[in-house]
Amino acid sequence: MLNLPPAMINLLEPFAPCFRGTTTWQKAQVLLVGAILTPGKRVVTEMLRVMGLSKSRQFAQYHQVLNRALWSPLALAQVLLRLLVTTFVPAEQPLVFGIDPTIERRWGHKIAARGIYRDAVRSSDSHFVKTSGLRWISLMLLTPIGWAQRVWALPVMTVLSPSERYYQQRGRQAQTLLERSLQMVKLLRRWWPQRALVVVGDNAFAALDFLDGVRQAGVTFIARLRLDAALYEPAPPYSGKGRPRKKGQRLPTLATLLSDPATDWQPVTVPWYDGQQRDMEICSDTAIWFHNGKAPLPIRWVLICDPQGTYAPLALLCTDPKQSALNVVGWFVQRWQLEVTFEEARRHLGMETQRQWSDKAIARTTPLLLGLFSWVTLLAHALYSSHPTPVPRQAAWYCKSLPTFSDALALVRQHLWSAYPTFRISRDEPDVRKIPKPLFDTLISTLCYAA
Repeated sequence: MLNLPPAMINLLEPFAPCFRGTTTWQKAQVLLVGAILTPGKRVVTEMLRVMGLSKSRQFAQYHQVLNRALWSPLALAQVLLRLLVTTFVPAEQPLVFGIDPTIERRWGHKIAARGIYRDAVRSSDSHFVKTSGLRWISLMLLTPIGWAQRVWALPVMTVLSPSERYYQQRGRQAQTLLERSLQMVKLLRRWWPQRALVVVGDNAFAALDFLDGVRQAGVTFIARLRLDAALYEPAPPYSGKGRPRKKGQRLPTLATLLSDPATDWQPVTVPWYDGQQRDMEICSDTAIWFHNGKAPLPIRWVLICDPQGTYAPLALLCTDPKQSALNVVGWFVQRWQLEVTFEEARRHLGMETQRQWSDKAIARTTPLLLGLFSWVTLLAHALYSSHPTPVPRQAAWYCKSLPTFSDALALVRQHLWSAYPTFRISRDEPDVRKIPKPLFDTLISTLCYAA
């Protein structure tokens, strides 16, 4: 049985009711600590090694936590979100989320949900790369982290979205990526019925059926908009004859406004992708986005132009026409942090290195690793609270002013290695070897920052 530090126990206790049985919960804690301390591949056997359980003959019981035990990843996601909101988001502010799919590169004929997808990381406009793997949809809380002095994307809910072939082979009706995403947004609204919710996505989510479903759920959605989208004025008042009109007169496309010298551009200073303030020009208005056979969608569109010409023009839409253009731009720019989180999870938490082939274990492992990113951030926040000015790892050739996730993970690892007795250690060992403190500190630092 583990003897964990008090700060870690406080963040683990809310998750205990999600597991059926004390034994399963104890084994889950062992795997959690092992996943934090293990460098390299995040497989169960490596976690047991780092926890000193390489001689345990009950190792199969730890595999059963993932492939057989009764617990729900969605229940864990709800508890995790409550902790994140309580810690980072004031009550008067809206909850801002980002949603984005990602491909976990996996091979193996026993992985039933595996498909062939476009690799967005390795592909470009002129070069198309396909990869074998699992497609996930991740919903992340976008919130400023005080000690990091920037917005982080903290994964909350991650859902598997198999390909159409997967459903066809099982005689089931296929669920598209947008349908799965809409289910996630509606579940999010069910969890937080009173809070204002804002969700940000890329151009893949700019679909009328999806956006209309999100709007009916009472959630504001922001996405990229095509420059040639068909925009209309609001429908005129009903005259009492015939069917009510759904739209008014056709408006010029955003591409036309972009090239029109008469367009009224407003100079603004907005936070940009590099975290710096950037001078841009925007124009914005409300309209009805309409397509035959689809429900009319009231939106606020925002057209962004870079006077220096460094960035290509960008068009955004917001399903809440009452939102200001600056809010729309500020929320959308935060979406880039989702890509940063995916990369950090691959580099520091071993995402794509797990080797489960059981359907249930596959559906649980990746959401747990991404959720671990958020949980480590929570624990680092609790530890940083006692050190108001955290100093990240420094070197003579690299001056790092603000901590990143690697520093947060290293702080958590150091807290675990240093807290006695995190692991059971015999006090009756007669042979005690003393290690010089400089060597000991070097070893601890190397272990804490191992990928």
